[in-house]
Amino acid sequence: MTVKSVGPVVAIVGPTASGKSDLALTLAQRLRGEIVNADAMQLYRGMDIGTAKTPVEARRGIAHHQLDVLDVRQEASVAAYQREARLDIDSIRSRGHRPILVGGSGLYVRAALDRLDIPPTNPAVRARLETELAGEGVQAMYMRLLRADPVAARSIQPKNERRVVRALEVIELTGRPFSATLPTREYQLPTVTIGLLVPRPELDARIEARVRQMWDAGLLDEARRLDADGLREGRTAAKALGYSQALAHLDGLLSAEQAIEDTITSTRRFARRQESWFRPDPRIHWLGYDDSQLTDRALDNIDSA
Repeated sequence: MTVKSVGPVVAIVGPTASGKSDLALTLAQRLRGEIVNADAMQLYRGMDIGTAKTPVEARRGIAHHQLDVLDVRQEASVAAYQREARLDIDSIRSRGHRPILVGGSGLYVRAALDRLDIPPTNPAVRARLETELAGEGVQAMYMRLLRADPVAARSIQPKNERRVVRALEVIELTGRPFSATLPTREYQLPTVTIGLLVPRPELDARIEARVRQMWDAGLLDEARRLDADGLREGRTAAKALGYSQALAHLDGLLSAEQAIEDTITSTRRFARRQESWFRPDPRIHWLGYDDSQLTDRALDNIDSA
């Protein structure tokens, strides 16, 4: 494939509700860019309101990739995403356009951009570990991981069942520590990453406003439609912020206000984890989300790369 000289790949990262999509659209207009999604939940068709997916009519005619590529029953795969996102990036560059990766799913960002080999998976091993998880509980499984690979254990939330099981699966299949498969901070292509900073009180307020706006915009009806399409059968999609709470409300387990408040609290915790993931990366150029010169400052960083 012939790749035209288009300058470095651009990535926009940061916590949820920090304004990543707006900046990406503006930069795409200025740089003849096309946008590649790096939000794991925006991969799903029909999950629009609850993921803050940019509506088609608001995309300013800019091509978007890695949106609406999975059914809600399907499990999102970092390996599959890496393969497809990299194909998109190469295709965009071959057209002489600028790839602009945008999203807050840290591992997906790094899978697209960094030198990272995705370790294998085995359905039988995964199923057995999940059975053990159901019987022993996540704390016991986490302690097993801590003994087997303390470096990996320190990088995983003790209650994150999916990542604990995945780490144990990789250790069993490869005979190596899971930490040996973690990505290194080395871009596979020349890349400039812009991070958006939002002071904690402002971010908390923005998250609350966004969640309430989602409910006003019809999140509950969207969850009801997706439920009919098999949302509860999805290993990944069913756990998405906002949707799991909406399903609990539909089941009569939470009132509407309880579901909203739980979504706000859970989203704030998620934003803290996003910040913890991105903040240590020294390659990221951090800019204030509300800087009146945000676009120009971002372009300065891109042009100076």
